[in-house]
Amino acid sequence: MNRGILALVSSIGCMSAGSLQTLADAMHIPHLFIQRSPAGSPRSACPPTSRMPGTDDYTLMVRPPVYLNEVIMQVVSEYSWQKFILFYDSDFDIRGIEDFLDRTSQQGMDVSLQKVESNINMMITSLFRTMRVEELHRYRDTLRRAVLFMSPATAKAFITEVVETNLVAFDCHWILINEEISDYDLQELVMKSIGRLTLVRQTFPMPQNTTQRCVKHNHRINTSLCDPKNPKSQQLEITNRYIYDTVLLLANTFHRKLEDRKWHSMASLSCIRKNSKPWQGGKSMLDTVKKFGVSGLTSFLEFTDNGTNPNIFFEILGTNYGEDRGRGVSRLATWDPVHGLNGTLTDRKLENNMRGVVLRVVTVLEEPFVMVSENVLGKPKKYQGYSIDVLDALSNYLGFKYEIYVAPDHKYGSLQPDGQWNGLMGELVFKRADVGLSALTITPERESVVDFTTRYMDYSVGVLLRKAERTVDMFACLAPFDLSLWACIAGTVLLVGILVYLLNWLNPPRLPMGSVSSTTLYNSMWFVYGSFVQQGGEVPYTTLATRMMMGVWWMFALIVISSYTANLAAFLTITRIENSIQSLQDLSKQTELPYGTVLDSAVYDQVRSKAMNPFERDPMYSQMWRMINRTGGGDNNVEESKEGIRKIFTYLRERRLGGEYSAVELPLIAMLSDLSNEAQGKRQHKANGMQEVKYGRFGFVWDAAVLEYVANNDEDCSFYTVSSNAPDRGYGIAMQHGSPYRDIFSQRILELQQNGDMDILKLKWWPRDSPCDLYSSVQSRQRGNALDIHSFAGVFCVLAAGVVLSCLIAMVESWWSRRKGSRVPSKEVGRWMVD
Repeated sequence: MNRGILALVSSIGCMSAGSLQTLADAMHIPHLFIQRSPAGSPRSACPPTSRMPGTDDYTLMVRPPVYLNEVIMQVVSEYSWQKFILFYDSDFDIRGIEDFLDRTSQQGMDVSLQKVESNINMMITSLFRTMRVEELHRYRDTLRRAVLFMSPATAKAFITEVVETNLVAFDCHWILINEEISDYDLQELVMKSIGRLTLVRQTFPMPQNTTQRCVKHNHRINTSLCDPKNPKSQQLEITNRYIYDTVLLLANTFHRKLEDRKWHSMASLSCIRKNSKPWQGGKSMLDTVKKFGVSGLTSFLEFTDNGTNPNIFFEILGTNYGEDRGRGVSRLATWDPVHGLNGTLTDRKLENNMRGVVLRVVTVLEEPFVMVSENVLGKPKKYQGYSIDVLDALSNYLGFKYEIYVAPDHKYGSLQPDGQWNGLMGELVFKRADVGLSALTITPERESVVDFTTRYMDYSVGVLLRKAERTVDMFACLAPFDLSLWACIAGTVLLVGILVYLLNWLNPPRLPMGSVSSTTLYNSMWFVYGSFVQQGGEVPYTTLATRMMMGVWWMFALIVISSYTANLAAFLTITRIENSIQSLQDLSKQTELPYGTVLDSAVYDQVRSKAMNPFERDPMYSQMWRMINRTGGGDNNVEESKEGIRKIFTYLRERRLGGEYSAVELPLIAMLSDLSNEAQGKRQHKANGMQEVKYGRFGFVWDAAVLEYVANNDEDCSFYTVSSNAPDRGYGIAMQHGSPYRDIFSQRILELQQNGDMDILKLKWWPRDSPCDLYSSVQSRQRGNALDIHSFAGVFCVLAAGVVLSCLIAMVESWWSRRKGSRVPSKEVGRWMVD
């Protein structure tokens, strides 16, 4: 100032600029202030400087006002974010976004703030050390949507750290806003990030022609600065661009002052003398600077009447969701204070299709939801099943691809004592998979750590039991009457035979001439028996008493024989079973048949929670829990669902030992390869003294849909299922907590259900025309009600016994006749001796 000064150009921070602004106003020195943020952090608006009333403002703001609040609010609103976290580095002045935070609060957005320390590694390590598992899960969910107010260098280090520590997944979406983001920084940020990244930076519209871009009126700019493809131009900071254009503007201003001959000598000022006066030419110089502009590296530099630069443009760049690092970046929209947002930020990839997205799907093998259809050595496994069909239908419509793998421990997953989830759920919680698919039910515990789509199939608890087998008694022909009744009928035949003989003996009948019949006791007994079996008799009874007696006897025989015939037909064609299990209530009330489920499964937790609920009115679950939890659950429960099905199939294997299996049964019987040859015990019942029913020694409680498929694919239809009537939950597709794919998956599932496509997929695995009766506890006859040889084995035995007895009697009679004939001489011999 002592040597003379025309204008002051400063590129400093707001605090130092305030002192210079006071000096410039006092000495009437034009001050062109270029705000420089510390360490490349986003700018915050400088606080206004107090000045004396009536004094002019000699400070011109070369850099435009800070519009970061307006830009980020527009971007967040376009993305429809309602919950996100805002990170800022230690060099950023948080007071610069107070207006943004106020507006988000007014619109009901949930915004969290967190400062990123200089030592990012120590900061992340402290999070893992201090947070509990549940808090860490919630923190991961919060990181899915984040806004970064930090320098590009800090942003690169922060993104690298959170990706390496698995705090973010491929469904995250982060926004980095900073005016100072070079092309080099842009490529590095995209390389280090995953998921979706949106970058907001300041841009300068430039002509496409290189000659027009480097020649500004009578000034030629070095090509290393004006060519955007030049490395020096890419690394040129925005602050330095404004310094270049400011010097260029002052040079043009001095030139104009010389041409107009309105030159004022440079001010030789002193701040030490008290009587130092301001520069007389300062006002004229300030007006000339504000009147004209210049075209340079920052497009067009000019000032408004209030001393600010109105020309500022932002470009919004971004990537789409994906796993590939280094994917391309495209311009999504632009923003300026006059026109606002030019373009759309709506994520069309998630609204219309998901082409290019590759999802990592974790599953658990569970028939018929997920099964291995092809397993060729050296090639990826191929899967089939109802859940796979649903996933394929979603993939064909939305356009995504997927890679599927089985959970390492082959479990659905449960919360462990250390607070960690294992199985399929653990893969989603720890962000190792994007989608979980199998016979996965929607439960409150699972939904607290992952997101579920809408249910695509109803779920209910069922039990798989083996049907009762028919083992008909050989003497089934005697079953219509009880043993005591048969004894009474036999005694009645003897009694009536004796009475008939006595009546004839008291009043002998008159026999016709030449009759050979006699009224002996033997003939009377034979006549009564013949009339009872409706075969008639040979002895004529003519007395009134005898005929009265025989009339009553014939009526008695008619009623007995008719009742026997009708009851015999019913016993040979109708199966009667006592104490069969027809509902879960029946299962819970009995204790002879053990049953269990899979340990730590959703069914296990459901029975346990309802059994221990003091407000549960139905005692069924408490009774079931006593059986399932017998000896701590080790006796009746299994580790996997396949083991439970194996127990049911044990008796089937014993029954078919040595036989052949059909192609339909091979997938089911294959699970029996590791079973022991020791057969399971059998429990026997009798129905009305005729039928015996045998039950397996185990009942498996599991998903009713799985059990119905197993029972439906048995060739002999040897199994049946019993399930609850009203489904209380459903099967859903699990995703990471806060996944952006949940809503579009749910919407498509509802469309498939409404169109009937979901029913078509279901009929493929649960056909309506099933040959088996899944709800009957007895094996049904395949050829109507035809009777087999076992039902009449007793009749043939009685006939055989009668034939043998008749032959023995005939031999005795023949022997007796010969012996009697040898002792008594015949009439011919006596006559010959007389002669």
